[in-house]
Amino acid sequence: MSADQIIDHDSWNYSPAKLPRQSKIELGRIHGILPFDGVRNPGFRSSTSHRVWMTYRTAANDFKRKVGIAESAAEAAVAHEFLLSPNLHDLHFQPLSVHYRDEQSKRRTYTHDILATFVDGRRALIFVRNSDSLQKPRTWREIEAITAATPRGAADSMMIVDAGRFSRQRRENLFRLHEAIQFLDPEVDDMVLWTARNHRSLWLMRDLFPLLDLPQKVVFKSCYRLIARGALSANLDHVIAEWSRVEVAS
Repeated sequence: MSADQIIDHDSWNYSPAKLPRQSKIELGRIHGILPFDGVRNPGFRSSTSHRVWMTYRTAANDFKRKVGIAESAAEAAVAHEFLLSPNLHDLHFQPLSVHYRDEQSKRRTYTHDILATFVDGRRALIFVRNSDSLQKPRTWREIEAITAATPRGAADSMMIVDAGRFSRQRRENLFRLHEAIQFLDPEVDDMVLWTARNHRSLWLMRDLFPLLDLPQKVVFKSCYRLIARGALSANLDHVIAEWSRVEVAS
């Protein structure tokens, strides 16, 4: 490589080059799917942060698919975890922006990550932040300022979620569990769960395969749905496969 082909950044700094911020990705209308309705589109291109586009369904929209955009993989995992809960009624990404002043009295704008509405009517704003940040007093002072700036009628509470509790494998599993419940088969699930309850030596998922007169892939998908429902339990920080330890939830 000749000298005129070498980028100066590469000659001395081996960390990723800081590139100019790219424009946001704007989704057009998608037939049959409700559009993203957040107050802020976090979907700009980034070489350091993982943006996640997803579709999801809630009872509030008669289970019609809707576009959601998460600003990080951890934020998407939190959303998937809520979407697996039978107590969830509705979910909004980037639901509300508030203005506050930081410790230097500079005016800042913060957009809440998620608003979860539950079947009993409770509403919670979700604040997702990495573990290192949550260990700093400055972050908690920022949270206090944001909480004070948030209108009381916006939600009943604000939940602080440590992104560090979502390992990469847990994020993957939550994504797959959420995908699994998009295609329900209650009759098969009842058969698989009945078999699991009555199989005294159940240890691995694959122990169920020879006990059911069903294709292995059908039982496998059913196990995913049962884990998503909480009827079966498994370690979400490990790969969930036929060799996974599963048990009937108490």
